[in-house]
Amino acid sequence: MILTIAPMTGDDRIERTGADDVGVRRNRQPLYAARKKVFPKRAQGRFRRFKWIIMLITLGIYHLSPWIRWDRGPYAPDQAILIDLASRRFFFFFIEIWPQEFFYVAGLLVMAGFGLFLVTSAVGRAWCGYACPQTVWVDVFLVVERAIEGDRNARMKLDASPWTPDKIAKRVAIHGIWVLIGVLTGGVWIFYFADAPSLAVALFKGQAPAVAYATVALLTSTTYILGGLMREQVCTYMCPWPRIQGAMLDENSLVVTYNDWRGEPRSRHAKKAQAAGLATGDCVDCNACVAVCPMGIDIRDGQQMECITCALCIDACDGVMNKLDKPRGVISYATLSEYAANMNLATNGGASPVQPHLVRNADGDFIENIQHFNWRVIFRPRVLFYAAVWAAIGVAMLVHLALRERLELNVVHDRNPQYVLESDGSIRNGYTLRVLNMVPMPRRIDIRLDGAEGATMKIPELSKEEGRHFTVDVDPDAATSLKVFVTQKAKPETIKEFLFVIEDENHADRATHRAAFNVPGAPK
Repeated sequence: MILTIAPMTGDDRIERTGADDVGVRRNRQPLYAARKKVFPKRAQGRFRRFKWIIMLITLGIYHLSPWIRWDRGPYAPDQAILIDLASRRFFFFFIEIWPQEFFYVAGLLVMAGFGLFLVTSAVGRAWCGYACPQTVWVDVFLVVERAIEGDRNARMKLDASPWTPDKIAKRVAIHGIWVLIGVLTGGVWIFYFADAPSLAVALFKGQAPAVAYATVALLTSTTYILGGLMREQVCTYMCPWPRIQGAMLDENSLVVTYNDWRGEPRSRHAKKAQAAGLATGDCVDCNACVAVCPMGIDIRDGQQMECITCALCIDACDGVMNKLDKPRGVISYATLSEYAANMNLATNGGASPVQPHLVRNADGDFIENIQHFNWRVIFRPRVLFYAAVWAAIGVAMLVHLALRERLELNVVHDRNPQYVLESDGSIRNGYTLRVLNMVPMPRRIDIRLDGAEGATMKIPELSKEEGRHFTVDVDPDAATSLKVFVTQKAKPETIKEFLFVIEDENHADRATHRAAFNVPGAPK
């Protein structure tokens, strides 16, 4: 039996719904809400300017990075940032990452996660509101939309009007530019995986690999659909972060807040209400905060999952307060503890102990109380913990990066046969040595045996002679494989271990590998 609350009547009652009625259409709730178009109005103010700055920086980094050159010498690519899948290398200015060093990438991903936790715990969903690619590209698409159709009212009027040649022309122009932006987005992305100038020429000549065109088509469609057609639905239904952020916030996290202790009761006719002896707040119910919201929500309804903390509602409200010659801050960045303290301020008067936005003057009116930023918002245990973990991972990676060897040795013992008995009674083992020269310059490498007294080695690719020391020239930024045979003249009683040692001629890098020498009858 399922209990559902019936509409309130004179005698409050509970309606009982049987299990068989649950599947009836009238009792079902939709799993997906159809999109309601949002027509955000252009905002003006400090947060909008900050968003423009962040947008220009992020788009500039994304579009310009593949074209930056970095001289690594004649044996390596000169593109500063390059993911070379063919050679399985990742180049980032003076840093080169090999496949076996992928833990650096994993470390960067962990740092990105803790960085997101850090930002969210301190200033809410600032990433979503300012730097998320979805937010940035939606802003770009809105610029195109406003340039062609006009601001909010004009776009709403055009959307509700019948289809005319003018409306069709504007919509074709908008969607055409959106597709072009998507093409540029995908086109820039593929330049990170190949030499950008060469690939650009091949792309326009139709000579680029098919995977390049497929990638551009895929990213064009996703950018167009997510940024142009779905927009706020991506943040509401597709992104998991709105559902995770609640665990990152506490009573001292800065979030965009409607200060109802000041704005309520709202009234569009405050002077008439005051003349009639009615109490009114500073909110004039102009809906300016709703008009500029890219998510189409009303911040006055309280904190909502859809809010991306872009703070455009603060700009809109502050603009209205400026026109009315009232203090700003009806909507502001505030913490829950500040909000509670200001509620106490509004009730009892005086100054709040937590960094109030306003105080009452002798006439009982609110006036602005400008104070220094409350650094307790930043320097608190949770934020410091995330910052410490983030910094520790970064420092550990930098130290390891600075101390890492650029010469490595891998040795594989022959499995069949594990040893060979020579006619003179000596025993021979075969090995495959893989010398990794991880610098973009050719080097001369010394190979020698350390231990296994009386043993010699032979490298057929270098010499027909046997010895304990050989020199080989290795290619730049490459792995060189060598077949090595080690021969023990006198039969040892047990398996002997020894070292293969490699070192460059300048003694700058050195690597060793412990190997086993197998003999008949020895324990495995």
